[in-house]
Amino acid sequence: MAHKGSNRIAGALGALAFLAAVASAAAQATKPKKVFVITDMEGVDGIFNSELQCIPFQSPRWEESRKLLTGEVNAAVDALFDGGASEVIVWDGHDSSRTLSALDINPRARLLTGTPVSPTLELDPSYAAVIFIGQHAMAGAEKGVLSHSYSSEGIQNMWVNDKPVGEIGGRVMLAGAFGVPVIMLSGDTAACKELHDLVPEAECAEVKTGVSRTAGFTLAHPAACQLIREKAYRAVERLREFKPYRMAGPVEVKVEFTPRGATFLPREGVERLNDRMWVFRGKDILDAWLKYSSF
Repeated sequence: MAHKGSNRIAGALGALAFLAAVASAAAQATKPKKVFVITDMEGVDGIFNSELQCIPFQSPRWEESRKLLTGEVNAAVDALFDGGASEVIVWDGHDSSRTLSALDINPRARLLTGTPVSPTLELDPSYAAVIFIGQHAMAGAEKGVLSHSYSSEGIQNMWVNDKPVGEIGGRVMLAGAFGVPVIMLSGDTAACKELHDLVPEAECAEVKTGVSRTAGFTLAHPAACQLIREKAYRAVERLREFKPYRMAGPVEVKVEFTPRGATFLPREGVERLNDRMWVFRGKDILDAWLKYSSF
């Protein structure tokens, strides 16, 4: 038979546990929702030809492409704030930060631009979420519009612990190392599939579908922006449902370079497997990735 004193203690402990849970939930609910927006151009609506549309200040339709990306970014920023974001940082991620302008970006956002930027994109645990706008699929992706992995001329394939990755996978993993989940992407069908393979619950705005690497079907720009608004708003609204992508160490980043890209010298934690294949080893994803990025 339990003593009355024991019952009172158990009841008090239960009440304290309940209050702690309530306080934790309240703290989570009031934590600033700071969102990092990774931008690129090849995943933007209407863009299918790199030479015609994507080379800064050289492509005949470059200014049009800038406007398309800016429109998508600004639609996402509006929706993020409407959905509850407290701060939005937009990284100009296409071709050495030569695409977005402080003249045109949504005034509620701050722009991260210029080079160099750290391999971790200045991410830290203060962020609540990451989203992609205008993102393309990895090199070799089936019907991936303008698909490539970081460098269309220098890199053929990449793997992290034998899992094929491109820019989407690499950045999902890096964000996860800081405890930050990726919650939304806009891009082509192949890019959306790539994110869903890693984050099945992520919101995706499919603004175009490739029939080959350089052709496909696209939404009109206003329709693409509206879809992005809906998905970005929903992603922030669902933020508490997302978990960071965590990786147990050790980690190997293996890269197959094109002949033009394979010009490195071995060092600690770095091994040359053949003329084009290198492996970068670290105790965790950050350690391995920084070894790769420092080459």
